[in-house]
Amino acid sequence: MAIWTRSIPTLEQMAEASKNTAVETMGIEYVEIGDDYVIGRIPVDERTVQPFGILHGGSSVVLAETLGSMAANYCLRKENQIAVGLDINANHIRSVTKGWVYGTARPVHIGGTTQVWEIKLENEEGKLTCVSRLTMAVIDRG
Repeated sequence: MAIWTRSIPTLEQMAEASKNTAVETMGIEYVEIGDDYVIGRIPVDERTVQPFGILHGGSSVVLAETLGSMAANYCLRKENQIAVGLDINANHIRSVTKGWVYGTARPVHIGGTTQVWEIKLENEEGKLTCVSRLTMAVIDRG
């Protein structure tokens, strides 16, 4: 059963909403939307690595928050609401030096005032690189 309440999101809508933001600057792309998940990816390149040539932990967190936040805003109950990041954590499991890292955001809890999302990041071989949990606050649009 689909979790989307406002409309079924499209990859094009998400990409359009991300123009001229950190998402676009870092090369993050949305690649798949399912009934209860969003998948995106981030390149491992000069925009996203730390000085030792591995994907920066902050880049992993940007991907995680991007996917969870975008998904959360398509699960709101009222038209005048938005979902904003309240807390995020990340456990970095494996380093990545090249290619793409893929993230899958799935809801743990979709409530009227908060949402909790789990985002799992994997390398191109499907090996887990990071696990993140994102809490979103649902607020009235100012």
